[in-house]
Amino acid sequence: MDAKGQAAIVTGGGSGLGEATARALAAAGAKVGVFDLAEDAANRVASDIGGVACVCNVADGESTEAAIAKARDANGPVRIVVQCAGVAPPIKIVGKKGPHPLDAYNNVVAVNLVGTFNVMRLAAAEMQELEALDTGERGVIVNTASIAAFEGQVGQAAYASSKAGVVGLTLPAAREFSRTGIRVMCIAPGIFATPMMAGLPDEVQKSLGASVPFPSRLGDPDEFADLIMHIVGNAYLNGFTIRADGALRMQ
Repeated sequence: MDAKGQAAIVTGGGSGLGEATARALAAAGAKVGVFDLAEDAANRVASDIGGVACVCNVADGESTEAAIAKARDANGPVRIVVQCAGVAPPIKIVGKKGPHPLDAYNNVVAVNLVGTFNVMRLAAAEMQELEALDTGERGVIVNTASIAAFEGQVGQAAYASSKAGVVGLTLPAAREFSRTGIRVMCIAPGIFATPMMAGLPDEVQKSLGASVPFPSRLGDPDEFADLIMHIVGNAYLNGFTIRADGALRMQ
């Protein structure tokens, strides 16, 4: 699919991987809805790229429906969805303060997995009503997992299991939507230079970057966005999770 002139939605578009993606899509001529729970962040990015800011809690049905409607009114029916919204609190299953708080686990799953499913179901319902493009496509949805879905570390039980769910969602969704020409892909990023990572001390960031086989550094969000743009443009990519991690396998 050629992104030029198409309406796109990027969740978590106010920072990090989502911001880089929103900017790349806009640079390619897409009309971008910047979805984020942080209103200031969404407004900043949308203002820079000529998009529309939509405050959205992806884990809430009504909030997401309202955000999609706002984006549709501004940009038209959505053809491209990229999901980057997520949370990753480090908590052990049983730590010094006792068992993992259940509400904290539920929140991670609600945002990372339920939120991904929520946006997908609403966007796909609209996409399937559109006219097919010359490629036969009606839309493309790219979800974001993590390499923690495969090699979750201590303290990542909630995050890793939620992202494993996102990976597991990819193929059945792609199979279901194949009848209407909607592709579903997933990216499992390694360690990228995002605002979350920027909060760590420099020596920790350098150590994490050095753990990547090649290139031995943190990933650049623009490299994630480049992969998104390739997936959007390559109609034969469907139903698969791509690791973007420099061959890193977390210990």
